[in-house]
Amino acid sequence: MRCAVRRRLARGAGIALLGGILLSGGTYAWVVGVRAAALPVSSIATSVEVLDREGRLLRPFALPDGRWRLAAQAGDVDRRYLDMLVAYEDRRFYQHVGVDPLALIRAAGQMLLGGRIVSGGSTLTMQVARLMEPRTERSLAAKFRQMRRAIELEARLSKREILALYLALAPFGGNIEGVRAASLAYFGKEPRRLTLAEAALLVALPQAPEARRPDRNAAGAERARAQVLARLEETGLYGAAEIAFAQRAPIAAQRQAMPMLAAHAAEAARAERSAQARHRLAIDAPTQARLEELAGERLRTLGPKVSLALVMVDNASGEVLAHVSGGDPLDAGRAGAVDLTRAIRSPGSTLKPFIYGLAFEDGVAHPDTLIEDRPVRFGAYRPRNFDRDYQGTVPVRQALQLSLNVPAVVLLEAVGPQRLAARLGSVGFGLHLPAGEVAGLAVGLGGVGMSLEALAGLYAGVANGGAPHHLRARLDEGVTGAGEAPRLMSEVAAWYLADALAGTPAPKNERAGRIAFKTGTSYGYRDAWAVGFDGRRTIAVWVGRPDGQPVPGMIGREAAAPILFEAFSRLVSQPAPLRGAPRGAIVARNAELPPPLRHFGRNAGQLASAEGPRIAFPPDGAWLERGEGEALPLKVSGGSGGLTVLIDGVPAVLAGGGPAGAATYFWQPAGSGFVRLTVMDAVGASDSVILRIRGPEEASSLPAGRLSGR
Repeated sequence: MRCAVRRRLARGAGIALLGGILLSGGTYAWVVGVRAAALPVSSIATSVEVLDREGRLLRPFALPDGRWRLAAQAGDVDRRYLDMLVAYEDRRFYQHVGVDPLALIRAAGQMLLGGRIVSGGSTLTMQVARLMEPRTERSLAAKFRQMRRAIELEARLSKREILALYLALAPFGGNIEGVRAASLAYFGKEPRRLTLAEAALLVALPQAPEARRPDRNAAGAERARAQVLARLEETGLYGAAEIAFAQRAPIAAQRQAMPMLAAHAAEAARAERSAQARHRLAIDAPTQARLEELAGERLRTLGPKVSLALVMVDNASGEVLAHVSGGDPLDAGRAGAVDLTRAIRSPGSTLKPFIYGLAFEDGVAHPDTLIEDRPVRFGAYRPRNFDRDYQGTVPVRQALQLSLNVPAVVLLEAVGPQRLAARLGSVGFGLHLPAGEVAGLAVGLGGVGMSLEALAGLYAGVANGGAPHHLRARLDEGVTGAGEAPRLMSEVAAWYLADALAGTPAPKNERAGRIAFKTGTSYGYRDAWAVGFDGRRTIAVWVGRPDGQPVPGMIGREAAAPILFEAFSRLVSQPAPLRGAPRGAIVARNAELPPPLRHFGRNAGQLASAEGPRIAFPPDGAWLERGEGEALPLKVSGGSGGLTVLIDGVPAVLAGGGPAGAATYFWQPAGSGFVRLTVMDAVGASDSVILRIRGPEEASSLPAGRLSGR
């Protein structure tokens, strides 16, 4: 007993003696002798943070040992908390040089009089020194080392920098370090706006973090908060009414999960630049939160293994404003750990608009051009409409709006599937084909691979007048300047396309005309798509099973389109208007179009025999160059029974021929000028074309027998 008293008296006397020395002028001498480079301040590790475009926290990552330690500056924290912290912990923080002699003498006197440690006399700087070099022993020698380290810190750092170290290192229970991590864990928010009760609890916790953890000992946390509030009332910092109100505030007894917005995008950003502590993405946190909430709601109505993904892109810059893959990244049943926005899947009919766009750009079609939707065959390939029905003769815009397969394939044959693939690849959104294969006509109906991100980028390019940007996940990535990148399509073609897509029939219970959009369904009901845009943003939606298994009856119009429309409704009350018609656009009815644009597709492809024979070559209205003594080909498809060929109404016996449905004849024009070719089958069905033949005497730069444009 006597030994304990002696130790207590000795410790108190030592602290008092040190305080007296420092108070009498020893502090200055000590500071002069301190090394200026003592503690490795720059080596303090903090959690990697991924922020949104405005600097809001999307997702932090724990340190390798599992601790949450978020960097903090005074500007990141409510001023009320900072004032309370200094008033409670270290009233002379801004005056002393790391050690407060008066506080040491007071602490020694309290220990001598009370027989126990009432206060340690530690300044905030001394607490930072202890946190940077933690020691388990509590001895006078340890206190001396702590004081020396505190003075070293003051010699190197400003008060603001020292305060930032405390804000990042102070313990708050469990694996929580720093005031930002504590505020997120206990209040579910950043500490920029704290109530008086919340600020008081954060001041109290570091004194005994494990004993006062609100999620483990709510009563202990409440008592500690009450002590802080009582001290603050004594100092006059707050009035009695404010203190009483704060005393009655309930304690948050449940720990909150750390933020995890845009989990996959954040993970990708960290992996891309692993040495970087902070990442600034182009994502907008409120938009991301709304779309994640929408995804979570819709997933509850889908099958147990069905997931969904959404991507939102700014049309003018290519910035990715939202990136949603599934509803919960921890949901193993829906492959939550997989970023489905980058998965390569069959895009179904969502590639059709780019076929039409190239056809518009080439001048072979206009939205009001008539096109045939009839059975068609390209060799062994016979495309069919989704409903196995045919619409007959329809305007091109209606063929696109109804997502008819036959007109899309006929147009793709005209523009060229490999040209389509090359164009998409040239703007950074290439198609994924099996090794060694080239793009064929099946590309138009989804016989290729593409990601949701790429589709969003392509449609944003249409909305941006045919000039797409590479997708920008980060704000520090450069924007493609005008003229620096190839175009997806001409401005006129992009306007035609957007105007047509704006007329696509809306899903049930939705208002048409609000956005331009297209849906798609991959073969076997494996993927459902919907991509739409207004004048400012593009949103792409995918629904399906991550493992690629089919979901019977799942189609884009019913599974994905309603999510697309709901996404726009949750983000904007009124979609931004689309671009106006550019110079050079033809706004006219079919009868007012130039003759070559009034009808397309009668001779494109090899039409089936259900509608009688069709002349596949030469096309109606062509100019042909006739070489001396050269025979020209006449290709006929379809028809029933034997075929009869008439030249200017006179039956002709021609070389060649073949079975009904695939015949090729060779004929020689009698001279220059116009000629009418007619083909008739056994039941009287016929087809005719009118050509102009030019002889050798007429100037021509075309090789003999080749088709001339007009």
